[in-house]
Amino acid sequence: MTIPTQVKIVEVGPRDGLQNEKQIVPTEIKIELINRLAEAGVRVIEATSFVSPKWVPQMGDNTAVMQGIKRHPATVYPVLTPNLQGFDTAIQAGASEVAIFAAASETFSRKNINCSIVESLKRFEPILSSASALEIPVRGYVSCVVGCPYEGAIAPEQAASVARTLFDMGCYEVSLGDTIGVGNPATIQRMIEACAKAVPVGKLAGHYHDTYGMAGANIYASLQMGMATLDSSIAGLGGCPYAQGASGNVATEDVVYLLQGLGIETGIDLAKLALIGDWISTALNRPNGAKAGRALCAKAAT
Repeated sequence: MTIPTQVKIVEVGPRDGLQNEKQIVPTEIKIELINRLAEAGVRVIEATSFVSPKWVPQMGDNTAVMQGIKRHPATVYPVLTPNLQGFDTAIQAGASEVAIFAAASETFSRKNINCSIVESLKRFEPILSSASALEIPVRGYVSCVVGCPYEGAIAPEQAASVARTLFDMGCYEVSLGDTIGVGNPATIQRMIEACAKAVPVGKLAGHYHDTYGMAGANIYASLQMGMATLDSSIAGLGGCPYAQGASGNVATEDVVYLLQGLGIETGIDLAKLALIGDWISTALNRPNGAKAGRALCAKAAT
């Protein structure tokens, strides 16, 4: 299959990236991060999560974030809604797209959201029903698609089964997450091959963590399979709190640098992106996880 000429980047930094920061990030920093990303040409920015602040205190300002951002006319701002209460609150806050999460690992599902895979999917039915009535698009996520911190390797067919169910339930796109970053090009391609038999490859996205330094290789392997949507996080923010040693999401700067090198259009200004990664890393007082971002900033400074 030929590599896509255009790729959609889904920026997950403001939600997936920030949710595990130990110190509460000021609301104005979150809003500025989202606004800067939109100005740099990012057209899908996962803005926040409508979960109970008891479980994820970092996202307790979700309504303030949604109401404080300056909405770019060409950018969409999906939010995570794990239940109907979160969905209703998100809609009231002005959300026009939502996302739901399931796992390909039974043990991960039970430890993460305290229910089985089947039960978790059942819980999403009211969200999809309400979203359909309001014509709100719903994106589905599947975590642990190639490996689980508790079960080890996950069969490709297991990931495909959950992806198919989410798609059949009404999710317009299904993001396949290597949550602990154990995938390599071979395991990723086997997983995508199985999922593409259940869901059209044009409706699949890749969400890769860089724990073993394989995210870039896995993205290239995904492109070879025809995948044209990729999740990434500015400055490599984020990680999986349930997986020991699991580093953050692949950095958006590194992904855009790779795609530009391959002649693939993203619509994103890489120079602006590098500056945003540098700025948010400084604001959070943490190292910048983007190799391309650090190199570009160092080059600009000389």
